[in-house]
Amino acid sequence: MVATFSNYDKLLPAHDVLSPATPSPLARNCDQFSLSYMFGDRRHTVDDYLSRHPATGLLIVKDGTILFERYQYGRRDTDRLLSNSMVKTMVAMLVGIAIKDSKIRSIEDLAQDYVPEMKGSAYGGTSLRALLTMSSGVAFSESYDGKDDLSGLARDLRRSDLPNAANLLRRFSTRAAPPETTFAYASSETEVLGLVLTAATGKRLSDYLSEKIWQPMGAEDRATWTVDGHNQEQAFCCLGARLRDYARFGLLLAKDGGGVIPESWVIAATTAPPGSFRAPQVATPFFGYGYQTWIMPAKRRMFAMLGTNGQAIFVDPASKLVMVHTAVRLKPNKDPAARELTAMWFGLVRQFGVGAAR
Repeated sequence: MVATFSNYDKLLPAHDVLSPATPSPLARNCDQFSLSYMFGDRRHTVDDYLSRHPATGLLIVKDGTILFERYQYGRRDTDRLLSNSMVKTMVAMLVGIAIKDSKIRSIEDLAQDYVPEMKGSAYGGTSLRALLTMSSGVAFSESYDGKDDLSGLARDLRRSDLPNAANLLRRFSTRAAPPETTFAYASSETEVLGLVLTAATGKRLSDYLSEKIWQPMGAEDRATWTVDGHNQEQAFCCLGARLRDYARFGLLLAKDGGGVIPESWVIAATTAPPGSFRAPQVATPFFGYGYQTWIMPAKRRMFAMLGTNGQAIFVDPASKLVMVHTAVRLKPNKDPAARELTAMWFGLVRQFGVGAAR
């Protein structure tokens, strides 16, 4: 897993996401960094965490200054580490940019308004708003057991002898709940958004990400984005990037778009209305859900990008604080380490943030 998650673009075809000639600077002040946090019935340190859990990289940055950066299992700061589903949030931000650019009219539009191949299908008849909030109501199983709908879709997408993504997605035809009434995590919904973006902009997702986010934010290295058997990026997964560039993206969101992404869109995307089906501790026992972004149960706006096997970017806009974590957890989800990572994040916010977080 260590080798795979840091060499994904060598194992599967991928498109480059180009970086600018000159990266945006990140200062460094790691010498005095010290963090402790409560988990269970005792206090822990970052070193404790790293010694007990299979993290490949951990980076903490506050308002443009790196406070902590460490790699394990022979990984280096120049490795491009796999995002898994963290890239979903980037897709959501591209939707907001496409609306600003008048490439997409409204999130009330249906997917089939942009992707005619999906006309008459369940996903084709779903609004972009419902897709962004994982609330299409279309039945889709995602349990990571190799037998679920996601596993089958991912395998079939890589085959050039099968229909393209728009047609493969037609197989999911049962709407188990009315749209925008229930949160149900489904990577298929991000895949539809990717098809909409490609059709609306006339550009590959990797090129649109490069032009609209990766270069403007000042990434220090190119990223790579895995493509399917029809040369289309898998919108729901598999960007490869350096930790410091993931941190730059987190800082961009911490600054409510930083002039790169529309501020109102970032705020809407990283907020779940209180009392709604998307609210924290309603959508799931812990997290809420925004636009392809997990919402933290906190006193102020705080959110995360999460990927299976332990990938995470946590963001506290009030403190301009970002924590990036990559890992090779054997359990795709529901790993006990996830609870401790969240505890460490809240400990970090209490120690380096502003005001009460929880």
